Amino acid sequence: QVQLVESGGGLVQPGGSLRLSCAASGTIFNIYVMGWYRQAPGNQRDLVATITSGGSTNYADSVKGRFTISRDNAKNTAYLQMNSLKPEDTAVYYCKIVTTHDFNYWGQGTQVTVSS
Repeated sequence: QVQLVESGGGLVQPGGSLRLSCAASGTIFNIYVMGWYRQAPGNQRDLVATITSGGSTNYADSVKGRFTISRDNAKNTAYLQMNSLKPEDTAVYYCKIVTTHDFNYWGQGTQVTVSS
């Protein structure tokens, strides 16, 4: 069984920073892609950023230059450094992994609220 545990969410003022972590545990064979998605109330779940095992990254246009995704392959952990946060970044942030066998796993989500 695979489990993803996200942490690091919270309340932050506009312009502030947060760092999210996603730790994968259980029987995992070769995580290919680790990614972050977000879902605001009434909206669909959207891509924020992804990173492959080789370090290639992809970002949503709305977060380019502000967010940075990284991963520690030895720890099966992904990070999302979020800077210059805006109220429109408020959402539940979900971690997702895709294995080399194309299995997909989601975390339970962590709330990020940007408000003064």
